[in-house]
Amino acid sequence: MPAPVYRSPDFSSGLPQRHLDPRLLRGFLVVAEELHFTRAAARLYVAQQALSRDIRRLERELGAELFVRTTRQVTPTADGERLVPYARRVLEAQDALLSAFAGDGPERPLLVDVNSPGLVSGRVLDRARALAPDCELMARFESGLTGAAGEILAGRLDASFGRFAGLDPAVRARLEQQPVRYEPMAVVLPEDHHLAGLDAVPLDALAGETVYAGAGNPRTREWTDLALHLFEGRGIALAPPAPVAVGADEFRRVMAKKRNPVLAVVDFPAMSETVRKPLVGPVPLSPVSLVWRKGLLHPGIDALRRAAEELAAEEGWLRRPADGWIPASDELVMAGRD
Repeated sequence: MPAPVYRSPDFSSGLPQRHLDPRLLRGFLVVAEELHFTRAAARLYVAQQALSRDIRRLERELGAELFVRTTRQVTPTADGERLVPYARRVLEAQDALLSAFAGDGPERPLLVDVNSPGLVSGRVLDRARALAPDCELMARFESGLTGAAGEILAGRLDASFGRFAGLDPAVRARLEQQPVRYEPMAVVLPEDHHLAGLDAVPLDALAGETVYAGAGNPRTREWTDLALHLFEGRGIALAPPAPVAVGADEFRRVMAKKRNPVLAVVDFPAMSETVRKPLVGPVPLSPVSLVWRKGLLHPGIDALRRAAEELAAEEGWLRRPADGWIPASDELVMAGRD
């Protein structure tokens, strides 16, 4: 008897073709196991509102109610019970396919962009290595989430950190993210700058200054965009594009020559002949997320996500100060609503 031959669907009939995002099935299964939206959202590292929205979308696409929800409990309907084995088979097949073609197993090193030494990303990587000592998590230094996202989608990098809201929506649609920290921003000044003696620099004090924030660097567009939001209406000018200074010596030399303050974060590495001062009035925040390719299955990603969650809880990284500032678009992303 000849082996069965798979034939692609015939689209000539004009009938609408139905497509179902496996992510919705994964959320459904976790809710079916936990019978609790808050616990299920915690397992999936998503906001509860986002998970509820996904379940409603799945119900619309299937034309069936999957759960009975009350204030005290969540119970699968008959259709929900019927969906469970189908969902498991679909996700098992997807996981097997991705593993076969991406080689995403514990034997393959996970390539993690930490941008530069000394940042929050390095601390998450260190904790993840401790949590998963049998995994090889290798650091890379891409300098900018925009550039790193391109490397992730090209398969040359697995994960990175940065401002997810600053990426193009078409790029974001192919990536996953988990909020890690609202990182307070700072300014780096020549040590003899007139603001260098302050304990913290009010944003109003930068009025009339020209501040460097990576303009013209295609790999850090998300950072420049954040600066433009911050500077708007405050009389702060964005320094024009300039060649990227590579290495601490070049950075220090260019600063001494141009004398422009540099927008940074509070964990920016200290360098001689410069001072780093936190910004206040309000406290501008750089929203940092862990970012990886959709569908990537690797124990190293699981370790990074757990490490980020642990550190955020221990250090209060996701608690915004009362006078904290971020753009509205970032609020939506960090809350899992975009």
